[in-house]
Amino acid sequence: MSKRSISELGAKIDEQEKGIHTDFREDMTYGDYLSLEQILNNQNRLSNHHDEMLFIIIHQVSELWMKLIIHELQGAIHAIQKDEMQPAFKMLARVSKIQAQIIQAWDVLATMTPADYLRFRDDLGKASGFQSYQYRLIEFALGYKTSHILKIYKKEPHILKVLEAAFIQPSIYDVSIQALARAGLPINPQLLNRDYSVVYGGDETVAKAWKTVYENINQYWNLYQLGEKLVDIEDSLQQWRFRHMKTVERIIGFKLGTGGSSGVNYLKQVLDHRFFPELWDLRTIL
Repeated sequence: MSKRSISELGAKIDEQEKGIHTDFREDMTYGDYLSLEQILNNQNRLSNHHDEMLFIIIHQVSELWMKLIIHELQGAIHAIQKDEMQPAFKMLARVSKIQAQIIQAWDVLATMTPADYLRFRDDLGKASGFQSYQYRLIEFALGYKTSHILKIYKKEPHILKVLEAAFIQPSIYDVSIQALARAGLPINPQLLNRDYSVVYGGDETVAKAWKTVYENINQYWNLYQLGEKLVDIEDSLQQWRFRHMKTVERIIGFKLGTGGSSGVNYLKQVLDHRFFPELWDLRTIL
């Protein structure tokens, strides 16, 4: 394109878009609305190594996505409790899409070599992703709860308070089991008002209820969709955990984590946990 053509195109665009607002002395800008000044000035490197910026931003972005996952999961839990299944399905579908984003983030972090990471790893001290309280809130919302984890957050009472409140709330699987009961499916009554701080370990009545749902899809269409949405989320979470484990192994091998965990060995152990056991078991028995 010639300089004249570019100039003419620019003039045409200027004429078409002359209504664009340019004086923001009294108005909110895009940056104001998103608090970009605060966000973009909070990548505080502790070393001068180039790749520490990557390390910080990957984790900050993941935490932002986790905040949205928590928002959607909590909304879905409340919707299911009110039998508002369609809004719940929309929220759970959104969670799955978000999970795809944070799974892909491991590919970006994996561009950092072991030598790169070791140049600033000691600067992290005992700070570790293991301490992510938002990840714990996601685990709690899905039903995986361990009380000893709460000790990590004593330094920050406001965070501990949030976690303690979430620790005793029903998980999304608890409210799904309650939905099965409201649909007239026989459920062990002890499950409907149980101690939600205890990790759910499976129940024969729940297994039979889900089997009935999957064998009678037309009759229990909403419950069938709910079951599949839950499987989608657990499937994606396990993919995220696996990519986490392999990225850590690729970068630091089997060294201990900076927070004192066993690192890769710990990440391998959590891969074995199933949040919604009956929904996986019925694949074999159908």
